[in-house]
Amino acid sequence: MATIPKNIIRFVLLVLIQTLVLDNIRLHQMITPYIYFLFILWLPFRINRTLLMILAACLGFAIDSFRHHPGFHMAACVLIAYLRPFIINLLISQEDGEANYDEPSVKSMGGLLPYSIYAGILSLLHNAWLFLLEAWQFGDAWYFISKTVLSTLVTLALILLAELVVNRKQKFRTNTA
Repeated sequence: MATIPKNIIRFVLLVLIQTLVLDNIRLHQMITPYIYFLFILWLPFRINRTLLMILAACLGFAIDSFRHHPGFHMAACVLIAYLRPFIINLLISQEDGEANYDEPSVKSMGGLLPYSIYAGILSLLHNAWLFLLEAWQFGDAWYFISKTVLSTLVTLALILLAELVVNRKQKFRTNTA
C-alpha cells in the first residue's frame, strides 16, 4: 500500500481507537493508556522534519478536539516528534535499519529491545509532558511520577501488542533498483 493512504488510515484508526475505546476504559486513576501517538512512532525514517512536526501537531489537535483540552496533546505530540529523529539516531546506526527499511519496527531496529527502548523513551516523554501540563505543577511529586511511570508501562505494553498484532510488511531495501 502506498505511504500516504496507509498513514491516513493509521491516523484515523488510532484517533478513533484512542477516543472511542481507550478514553472510556478506566483502569485506575493513575493509569491512562495512550496509543494514538503510535502514528508518530510508525512514520517513515526519512520523513521531512517539518512534515513530521506538522503531522504531530495535527494528531495532537485531533485528540484535543475530542477531549476538550486546550493543546495539551498537541504539545506532547510535537515534543516527541521533535525528539524522535535524535532518539532513532542514538539507537540505530545509519547502516542498519534506517538505510534498509522504511519505518521503525522491531525488525528494522534490530530486535525487541531497541524498539522497546525507542517506544518507551518517547512514551515516557509524552506522558510526563502531558501530565505535567495537565497538573501544571509538581505539587505532589509522587503522584506525578507514579502516574507517569504506570501509564507509560501500560502504553508500552499496548504499543508492543500493536506491533505484534498489526502486520506491517517491511521489505529489506537493497541498493539495487
